[in-house]
Amino acid sequence: MKFSLFTISMLLAVAPTILSAQVRGRPLEKISSCTMIQANWADGDSFLIQTGTGDQHTIRLYGVDCIEMEVSDDSDARRLRTQRRYFGISEVGGSPQTSIVLARNYGKLAAAETARALAQPFTIHTSFADARGDAKFKRIYAFVTTADGEDLGEHLVRLGLARAFGVYRETPDGQHFEIYKERLRDLELVASRKESGIWAKTDWDKLPAERLLERTEDAELGLAMDSKKTAPAATANLDLNTAARDELMSIPGVGEVTANRIIQGRPYANFDDLSEVEGIGPKTLEMLMKYVRISGQ
Repeated sequence: MKFSLFTISMLLAVAPTILSAQVRGRPLEKISSCTMIQANWADGDSFLIQTGTGDQHTIRLYGVDCIEMEVSDDSDARRLRTQRRYFGISEVGGSPQTSIVLARNYGKLAAAETARALAQPFTIHTSFADARGDAKFKRIYAFVTTADGEDLGEHLVRLGLARAFGVYRETPDGQHFEIYKERLRDLELVASRKESGIWAKTDWDKLPAERLLERTEDAELGLAMDSKKTAPAATANLDLNTAARDELMSIPGVGEVTANRIIQGRPYANFDDLSEVEGIGPKTLEMLMKYVRISGQ
């Protein structure tokens, strides 16, 4: 009972900040009778679907991250390295190349599992929020419920084919996004305990060191890159409500986690709203204001 009361009190304490982002967002729209369209680029958390009325959308799942199958640029390579270290497999097989092959194979398994789980008509819930990783590919965030009534993101994490990471929001059944995030983390913990999926290859003795190395290098890379980053195309050129993740990451002081949190808090009515985003203090806010604009402002 003490733990429950403590948990509730903590949620109430942060509720004004957390809920504000959800109030600003558009409500989710339920779209039934969707089918998956096969595409060679599709992976476990990003894929093409068609609605019952014939509309097509590229979906990006909320809250989960499957391992990269293909590496086409430096951004993909860094993300794959981060994923390998997160799962504690970057030294599996005695060489980075062996680890990379293993990781990418699990990325392919995740894509295959998503295709299998969506073989029957399914339902999506989306507010059509922009989920572009870069500016070239249009995607929208969505929750996907399989024909069996299971949340696809939870399913992938439960099987050890995805990690709990990404953009979150209130769920279709009204669960607070922090509750959904913690549920995914709990499922990830269970999957790791059962050695499901890629967790079967984890070197548990080395995992803490791998994650520490990733955090350290990420911080150092951030410092180095910030000194080289320049303003996007033109000052105040990026629209804070529509900019892609990689565009936001081009701004000094903004890494992937911060970019995801900015996307999660959309839409913004003014710059004061940004102060409610976790991790954005006065210094980062001042930097952002130099490089972004807000629709209608």
